[in-house]
Amino acid sequence: MKRGVQPVFTVLLTAVVIGIPLWLVIATAGKSQGEAIDPDLSAPSSWQLLANMKQVWTDADVPAAFLGSLLIVVPTVALVLILGSMAAWVLARRSSRITGLLYALGISGIILPPAVVTVVLLLRQLGLAGTAIGMIGVYLGIYLSTVIFFVTGFVRTIPASLEEAAQIDGAGPVAVFRRIVLPLLRPVLATATILICLYVWNDVFYAFFVVGGRLDTLPLNLFRVASAGLYLNNWHLIFAYVILMSLPLVVVFAVAQRKIISGITGGAVK
Repeated sequence: MKRGVQPVFTVLLTAVVIGIPLWLVIATAGKSQGEAIDPDLSAPSSWQLLANMKQVWTDADVPAAFLGSLLIVVPTVALVLILGSMAAWVLARRSSRITGLLYALGISGIILPPAVVTVVLLLRQLGLAGTAIGMIGVYLGIYLSTVIFFVTGFVRTIPASLEEAAQIDGAGPVAVFRRIVLPLLRPVLATATILICLYVWNDVFYAFFVVGGRLDTLPLNLFRVASAGLYLNNWHLIFAYVILMSLPLVVVFAVAQRKIISGITGGAVK
């Protein structure tokens, strides 16, 4: 394939893979109930997107589910980034067999799926089943590996002389990490933020078993109202809900997108 054709082919492939499903969601969300019974790629005769989103916002009790999602996502992302970056910094600056073993153990969660039944039983024994704290703990155990994997490689690109200079000036380990290392980790942490937010915000599988029925999140709420028949054959409302649920992620991506590419490339090469 000629070099001049490759970019065109890539753009067309991206437009097909991403553009068509995206248009299907937006077009269906903007239709009336009658037009949306059989979802297709045709444009609505009269756009009702805002009206459908408003109806979903009130009928499905989206504000309560939104707050439930924030209650879980915000602490999870903050703790995963802080604990994961601190662990990655230590693992990147130590070179021994024990450190290598700890690193392998730390990133094993990427390929080893958690045992859901065992996790739920353990949370029940601890009295954390059905609580936000229990759900946050589950996500910490699952996604710390992702942050450790990304950040460890990125830390190795930071000259150790910067930390040594700060230590000579009298800075302790906490001060070195907070003043020197953490600011340099912004690109990779922005990447990790997008990934963790995407995983946790859209998760329905683990949330269903851990907090289902006791705490409402946006994916759980959508599953509940759809399975209860509230949105039966109302595809315009279901897709309007999907758009509402996706808007916060779009905002997060728009804020952090400048750092994402540098974060991925900086951590991946190591």
